[in-house]
Amino acid sequence: MTKDMMVKALSDYFKAEGGPMDLPAYKAKGNDVPVKDYLLRRAFGSWSRVLSVVSKRYPVEVAAPEVKEAPVEKKAPAKKEVEKKDGK
Repeated sequence: MTKDMMVKALSDYFKAEGGPMDLPAYKAKGNDVPVKDYLLRRAFGSWSRVLSVVSKRYPVEVAAPEVKEAPVEKKAPAKKEVEKKDGK
């Protein structure tokens, strides 16, 4: 498997999972990953280099969920009660 094939498989996996992940999370997936982490680190040197190569060659574009804004209730201005002092 060439480096480019590894990066393409990893990019497709990240798209399916919802985005890039750190090394402990990737290792926690066990045998469900397309390329083992030690092969990626051996080929690229470190996990941060793996992520940077993936982001440059095959960027992972994950659609952001729609955010609905809560309706803002307009409050009536508070009436100020002024107490009058007796001026003697």
